Amino acid sequence: MKTGAVVGWVPVTRRALTRSDLIWFYLVPAITVMALLVTVLFTIDREFVSTLNFSNIYIYRYALLQGLYNTLLITFLSLLLGISIGLSLACLSYYPSRPLRWFILAYVEIMRDVPLVVALFWIHFALPLITGYSTSVFQSGFIAMALQSSAYLSDVARAGIQAIPAGQWDAADALGLTTMSKWADIILPQTLKIMVPPLANVSIGYFKASSALALLSVGELMTVGARISSYSFKPIETLTTVGIIYLGLGYMLSSVTHKLERLVKT
Repeated sequence: MKTGAVVGWVPVTRRALTRSDLIWFYLVPAITVMALLVTVLFTIDREFVSTLNFSNIYIYRYALLQGLYNTLLITFLSLLLGISIGLSLACLSYYPSRPLRWFILAYVEIMRDVPLVVALFWIHFALPLITGYSTSVFQSGFIAMALQSSAYLSDVARAGIQAIPAGQWDAADALGLTTMSKWADIILPQTLKIMVPPLANVSIGYFKASSALALLSVGELMTVGARISSYSFKPIETLTTVGIIYLGLGYMLSSVTHKLERLVKT
């Protein structure tokens, strides 16, 4: 049985794990985790923990589900618009216009470097003073997440376009395809396939980042959790439940991401 593969006449073999590798990659992390668990077990206040009552949170299950629905809705809509804007910016960056490319570069850098919280407050409080149009907290959160995600997804799309082999561009030109047909039929379908893994990772990141919208009481999961915490005087139980919901859904999205990555590679 062969232990290696041949790629382009260059033999590729897997290096056997040494004792040092086993220590640093397995033993040290395992000891660190065990030490943290022992520290928590010895420092935890068992008497206080025994007073926690998570059954009361069940009363607010419908409010939590509504908050989760709002979180998923605003995340989905903002990413959908972000993908559209990001793809458009990536395509326009290939247009032979230096001012346009400078504008796209400036937009991407600004939206990537400004924190989501700053963008959220600026759009909700400053933008109405400039434009004369006010937005609801939900609309402000949607706009902030869509604009920021479009900047990240623009870079993802540009990397996907650059990954298209030069032969594909030459073949499209040789066939005499129009610019629209070349992008719609050849370049973009391959780009979207390349974009799937990073797009899934960005989606998970913005699902978690949506909790920052609680600063404006948008009505997503974190906002609902904060309100329940104040009303029920059960902050630990409520925020722990909210954290478990984020953890569970984030794990599900991560699993879907790994499956998509394997599907794209096949």
